[in-house]
Amino acid sequence: MAWAKGPVRVRVPATSANLGPGFDALGLALSLHDDVDAWVCESGLSIEISGEGADLAGAEEDHLVVRAMRAAFAVSGSQPPGIGLRCVNRIPHGRGLGSSAAAIVAGLLAARALAEPGPPGPPGPPGADGADGALFELAAELEGHPDNVAACLGGGLTIAWTADGRPRMVRLEPLPEIRPVVCVAPAPVRTEVARRLLPDLVPHRDAAANAGRSALLVAALTQLPARAPQTAGALLAATRDWLHQDYRAPAMPETSALVGRLREAGIPAVVSGAGPSVLALLSGPEKPDYRHHLDSLGSIVRETGIAWHISSLDVERQGARILRPQSQVEY
Repeated sequence: MAWAKGPVRVRVPATSANLGPGFDALGLALSLHDDVDAWVCESGLSIEISGEGADLAGAEEDHLVVRAMRAAFAVSGSQPPGIGLRCVNRIPHGRGLGSSAAAIVAGLLAARALAEPGPPGPPGPPGADGADGALFELAAELEGHPDNVAACLGGGLTIAWTADGRPRMVRLEPLPEIRPVVCVAPAPVRTEVARRLLPDLVPHRDAAANAGRSALLVAALTQLPARAPQTAGALLAATRDWLHQDYRAPAMPETSALVGRLREAGIPAVVSGAGPSVLALLSGPEKPDYRHHLDSLGSIVRETGIAWHISSLDVERQGARILRPQSQVEY
C-alpha cells in the first residue's frame, strides 16, 4: 500500500435527524463542523482532541474515529504502520446533533484519502453503487442507522431508507430561506435510553398522520415558499409528530416542554435526533417573521430557567469533504 505522505484534513457537519415526523428517515446537515487531521506515522497511535470530547483522547483504539478508520483500512486490505490524529470538535456530544455520525464519516473519509494518495476525483452520490455507495453502507453499518450519516455525507436534506438489507438515500436541496436554530441542551441523553422508550406498536391513525406530515415536511422544506398565502403555517403543521417525541418525553421532560412552548408560539420546533437538543426551522433573516420568531424563541428559552445554548445556523449544503490542511480549501 502506498500511503499518503502528508496529513489529510476532513471537515464533517453536524446533522439533525427525524425533523419531527421523519423518524429514522429524514436528516438535515447543519453549518457546525468538526475538523479531523489524520496522517500515517511510523508506528503506534497518537490522538489529540480539542473542544467537545477532549476527555476521549485516551480512548486509543476505542475512539470512534479510529474505529471507523480501521474499518475502512480493513476494506482496503492493509492497515498503516501507525496513525496520527488531531480532532477539533465543535459538535456537542450526546445532544442529538449527529456527533457519532460525524466521527464515523470523518474516519472513513480520512482513511480513504490516506490509502488513495492524491486529489480525489469528483465524488459520486453516496447512495449510488461504487466507492461512495460502499462508504455510505459502511458508515450506516457502523452507526446502526443511515439517517445521520446520509445527511453528513450528502449535505442538504436527505431521505434514507433500507432496501434488501442495504441503506439507500436521496439528497434534496432545501429552500435558501430555511434557517435552522438549535437550542443545545446543557446535559446529554444517551440515544439508547431514548430508543428504549419507544413502543413496539403504534396506533394505525398515528402512523397514517405521520406519513402525511412527513410528506408535507419534504414539500415545505424544498418547494413551498414560506410567505405564500396558501402555504402559511405549512412548516409548523409539517413538523408535528406522533411516532417518537411524546414517547421519549419522560427521558427529557425539559426538552418536551420547550418544544411544546415553542410550537404554541407558532415556531416549528422538534426534538433534534434522539434529543435532548431542540431544532427550530425558521425562515431566513430576509423574511419579516424571522426576527420576531427568533426573539420569541430567545424569550421562551430564557423563561425556562435552563442553560440552553442557542445557535442560529445555516443548512450545510456540501456535506463532508476533504480539505487541504494549509489553506482549508477543497482539492
